[in-house]
Amino acid sequence: MNKLGVESIIFNICGKNKDMNSHLFSADMKLADVIHADYSLLLLLHRFGINLGFGDKTVRECCEANHVSCTLFLMICNVYSNEQYLPTEKEIEGIGANVDQLIAYLKNSHSYYLENRMLSIQEQLKEISEGCEQQHQQILNLFFNEYKNEVIRHFDYEEVTVFPYISNMVKGARPEDYEIGVFRENHSNIDDKLNDLKNIIMKYLPGDTLSDMRIRVLFGIFALEEDLSKHSLIEDKILVPLVMKLEQRYAKQ
Repeated sequence: MNKLGVESIIFNICGKNKDMNSHLFSADMKLADVIHADYSLLLLLHRFGINLGFGDKTVRECCEANHVSCTLFLMICNVYSNEQYLPTEKEIEGIGANVDQLIAYLKNSHSYYLENRMLSIQEQLKEISEGCEQQHQQILNLFFNEYKNEVIRHFDYEEVTVFPYISNMVKGARPEDYEIGVFRENHSNIDDKLNDLKNIIMKYLPGDTLSDMRIRVLFGIFALEEDLSKHSLIEDKILVPLVMKLEQRYAKQ
């Protein structure tokens, strides 16, 4: 099975924890046990710079060995694994000293989406389109390219404007012409074109067009959609409140 197929199964078949009363991951759990509980979290390790081969180390020990905030790592894992979990205001304040690590995680996620997930989807769509009539080829290419360009613009804005603003503020230099509220009000939803693309593949391509490949690419698209949804939630519900606290602190000085 190819890479996209494996990752799709990880995200779409692996059971998610929907019970808020159930036990959240903790620092004293073995990292291997965390992965066994929800193996979609394997995909987060690289974004935090944590490699496999961690033996029986706990989450805390692995984070310390890789200079990663254990609190931040667990927060992100719990967001991904528990659909009803949102960190409290106090928990968000607890990662205030690790804003730089959160930004690094978000940047690594951007790279992963563009260089791995979307590239794999693009390659599979190319194979599908080669078995279609020209009209369907053009539609597939149009919708995917429009979506990819929208994602690139979305990420570029964050990496050129938002993240440097936050990093500069952490260093003590806050620009006067920007605030995180601008990002919050304009944080666009980039799912619409992805839904259109899914519907084209499911509903409108001829039924005899590479059915197995279409199923694999649909798994990949659904996986990307779910991952991006969690990514946006992290930005909206963790990054934005955290930066607003920093802005309030500067306003009092």
